[in-house]
Amino acid sequence: MESPSREHPHGRGTLDALRRFPGLFFHGWLFCSAGLVLLFIFGPLAKTIFSPTWEVFAETLRDPDVLSSIWLSISTSGMAALIALVLGTPLAYILARKQFRGKRLVESLIDLPIMIPHPVVGIVLLSIAGRNHPIGAFLSSLGIKLMGTTTGIVAVLLFVGMPFYVNTVKAGMESVSPRLEKVSRSLGAGPGATFFRVTIPLSWRYLLVGMIMCMARGISEFGAIVIVAYHPMVAPVLMYERFTAYGLKYSQPVAVILILVSMFFFLFLRGISQVRGKTS
Repeated sequence: MESPSREHPHGRGTLDALRRFPGLFFHGWLFCSAGLVLLFIFGPLAKTIFSPTWEVFAETLRDPDVLSSIWLSISTSGMAALIALVLGTPLAYILARKQFRGKRLVESLIDLPIMIPHPVVGIVLLSIAGRNHPIGAFLSSLGIKLMGTTTGIVAVLLFVGMPFYVNTVKAGMESVSPRLEKVSRSLGAGPGATFFRVTIPLSWRYLLVGMIMCMARGISEFGAIVIVAYHPMVAPVLMYERFTAYGLKYSQPVAVILILVSMFFFLFLRGISQVRGKTS
């Protein structure tokens, strides 16, 4: 009679198979889910990119209205990124280095433009730009108008892109050891010199990535710009107008150009991130 303490070979094989099954199921779930997500993203993009005929796409590339709208999108988002660099960097530094009452509230306010509906952004900006509002009256006295102007477009893009810049730069400055700044101060450098000679050089890639994120977010904006400045037309507004007027045939080429521009920005962003990872 077989001893009960010994395991039967057939039973051992079944037990090993049962032990391997959860691992196989887990890896199958991982790869199937990842494949579905990639297919969900890549499928519609690929369909859009390859749908326009070359003749229609070439005609779109020669269209001066399309070229001017794309340039307007890039130039205004670039201007918003530069303003974010100047105004957002000090705020990012304060949030990265200082502890104060209400800090969580400030961080929540910075993130708020990400969460609120985009048309609300346009309504908010127009509400303070009116002549009956003190800020609007002050801007009007300086000859600055938001409604239907390039200035209004830049204001919208700065509003929606600033959270991406501040959060990115804040994370970068937090990665810089405060001990290096203390060493600089102990050697006689002032806070300003330490900031520009130590903190900024060690986190400049985060500033660049933050500007790219701000620009990429600005290029994709539509809802707020339609309310503040339908004209002059940025690329998303032009694409929407052509879709409502002519359908997919003449709106898809503009969408393809926007997809390619966005892809360029994020490939550049990934390249900067890889360089940062190798040098850190």
